[in-house]
Amino acid sequence: MARYFSSFILLLAMVPALTCACDSKVTNYEVEVLEEYNHDTNSYTQGLFFHEGRMYESTGQYGKSTFREVEIPTGRALRKVEFDKKYFVEGSCIFNDALYILTWENKEVFKYDPSTLEPIARGRYPRQGWGLTTDGEQLIASDGSAYLFFMDGDLKLKRKVLVTLDERPVRWLNELEYVDGMVWANVYMTDDIVIINPKDGKVHGMISCKGLLPRKLQKPDTDVLNGIAFNPADGSLYLTGKNWPRLYKVKIVKKND
Repeated sequence: MARYFSSFILLLAMVPALTCACDSKVTNYEVEVLEEYNHDTNSYTQGLFFHEGRMYESTGQYGKSTFREVEIPTGRALRKVEFDKKYFVEGSCIFNDALYILTWENKEVFKYDPSTLEPIARGRYPRQGWGLTTDGEQLIASDGSAYLFFMDGDLKLKRKVLVTLDERPVRWLNELEYVDGMVWANVYMTDDIVIINPKDGKVHGMISCKGLLPRKLQKPDTDVLNGIAFNPADGSLYLTGKNWPRLYKVKIVKKND
């Protein structure tokens, strides 16, 4: 999602839902950095995920959108697909041996062969594309609202769930990742990640990533936190952001009350 509208209005809309994790069932976490790596500062990160031990990233902006396999230590692209300048690429994931890549306002979705990165198909998508992940049985998407959308491989909607914290909708759900039975979502324009029960949409946890990228590493084009990648092979967790110079391997720790 691009920062094309007032951040002030966005923050006003989110404050009621995010500043008060009052529900006793909500666990608050913070992140501890284990390792840090270079990240391409030209990568306007929209989707980040692992598949068979390899990291993949989709990046946005008109005229700059890509999909790439990332070499973690260096941040360089081992393989890359570049998109026509009319497309603004968003979330991505691999499901049923096909790579799905959403677009933002184009309302189109691309399918690729993940082993060759050769195109398979292109089709219509019924809403704005934001985040995309999978639980292995279905696709799970966000559109910037407070809803998660659950779809089959043909992108037919199976159900949608309203995401709530203290019974209030949590809007601006962005990049998604499926972690141990829960959906993790970046909340656009914040340093927060919410942990969502996909069955009922209730937020069970909140992760504060405030200060993850030191101010000394930030430049005028450094944008917001966006990018969660969980590697099921070893349980490792990686975070980054749009045009960030760093990719972080982290663990989450419970905040002291």
